[in-house]
Amino acid sequence: MPGRTGKLVAGVTMAAALAGPAASAVAGTPAVRAVAGTPAAPAVAGTPAVRGAATVQTPAAGAAATTGLAWRPCAGRDVPAGMQCAAIEVPVDWARPGGRTVKLDLVRLPATEPAGRIGSVLGAPGGPGRNGIDDLKLAAGDLGELRRRFDLVAYKPRPTVWSEQMPASCGKPATALEEPRDRAAYRKLAATMAKAFEACRADDTSGLFGHLDGLSVARDMDAVRKALGEERLNVMASSYGGVSAAAYARLFPQRIRAMYLDGVVNQTEGWPTATLVGLRGVDAAFTRFTRWCATTPACKLHGQDSGAIWREVVEGADREPIPVTSAEFGKGELTGWHLRSFGFVGDPGDGHARWLSFAESLDKARRGDGSGFAEFVLGNARVWSMPGMLAMTCGDERGYASYAQLRDHRRQAKKVSPIFGGAAFDSLGCTGWPLKVANPARKLPVRGLPPMLGAGTLENDFAITERFTRMVPGSVALGYDGPGHVLYVSGKKCPIAHATAYLTDLKLPKPGTVCPAEP
Repeated sequence: MPGRTGKLVAGVTMAAALAGPAASAVAGTPAVRAVAGTPAAPAVAGTPAVRGAATVQTPAAGAAATTGLAWRPCAGRDVPAGMQCAAIEVPVDWARPGGRTVKLDLVRLPATEPAGRIGSVLGAPGGPGRNGIDDLKLAAGDLGELRRRFDLVAYKPRPTVWSEQMPASCGKPATALEEPRDRAAYRKLAATMAKAFEACRADDTSGLFGHLDGLSVARDMDAVRKALGEERLNVMASSYGGVSAAAYARLFPQRIRAMYLDGVVNQTEGWPTATLVGLRGVDAAFTRFTRWCATTPACKLHGQDSGAIWREVVEGADREPIPVTSAEFGKGELTGWHLRSFGFVGDPGDGHARWLSFAESLDKARRGDGSGFAEFVLGNARVWSMPGMLAMTCGDERGYASYAQLRDHRRQAKKVSPIFGGAAFDSLGCTGWPLKVANPARKLPVRGLPPMLGAGTLENDFAITERFTRMVPGSVALGYDGPGHVLYVSGKKCPIAHATAYLTDLKLPKPGTVCPAEP
């Protein structure tokens, strides 16, 4: 997802069908096995898995689906009451359905009013690398109304499985990212990243390295649908889950009853466009910070022009980087690009804690002390060059294809946001990707798709999400007038109420509807 995170990134925090004869064969070949027993994840530990054939039937209206899944009560801590566990196996490579497989853990919270049951709602989590099971655990208490008529289903996507088992070489940073200032620097970065990708690929024994793209995940989602015995699926996609949601809409439009999109990107337009749209949100958030600081005595820069101070520090770091030392990452330098990319966090945090910290760090930096930014900036500059993390997203055409594209995007970004514009750190990491892009950006065919509901914070991800919903006729994007990201997981009552009405009765709010900020 374009933008900044509030902590050191531990995983990637934003479709087209496969070309060739194999694609047609894959679309109609499930090659999926139900796995008896509970998942092996620590929070939902269970018995050893035993493979068995899935029996899939289309449920009658108001009846529970008949499946071959062996649902059992989930074990472990922090498990919501009534949560059940199962698992399925799907092909690692959907073009080779008879080859090796990967196990995907599933959980469900059955509908509390089974006589009026409509179907299942499947979560499409973000990251990639986010575990959908964790999302459902967090959100279960706020989705009681939705659960009356639906089984709430979540799963551990293949990028999450990969992130938990990838070889050590895949988690080793290839470099400390910097913005290439010329073609030679770009080629050097591409060569460095290509070497790291190839080393990661060589050490991978699972086969997942080249099969973590949105199309592969979308085929997994449909395998889940079949295993559940559902004729059509209801989807709640969040953040980077918008990539797999778009891929699912491309591959299986007839299998979608409803789709709720919470803070998602529109990868079909390409990452450069998504990044440019996201920059406007960062600018808006920074304006909110400057206004807050001007009216908040606790802000270290209260009574001063904090915006001017930021520009002065960043422009100065462009001319002469600020030397820093990190307890974890050693010595380094903060360039203007590093500060623009990682220095400011748009979400103020509880009690505006992040903004209070940012103001203190900025005050130090203008005096030549960059220690307040050192850990976060140097850490992210390394994390975003980890080949194993980037493998979860480069297959969705996230990287720059050439220095010319990077240079053109940088020029556009600086026009959109003179304060934060530059090369996108996430796209830089995918430079040197050694494989053919599996899920390139291209226009999404919308014939046969139902109207969708999007939701997002007005000064962060609404604009990006709205670009997704506007593709599908009749769809509506709901605004939220407050900070945050992935509103249903955050427990925001107004967006959840609209999502529930939409998923249950296919009722959309009026265009232009905005939910007020909630505590």
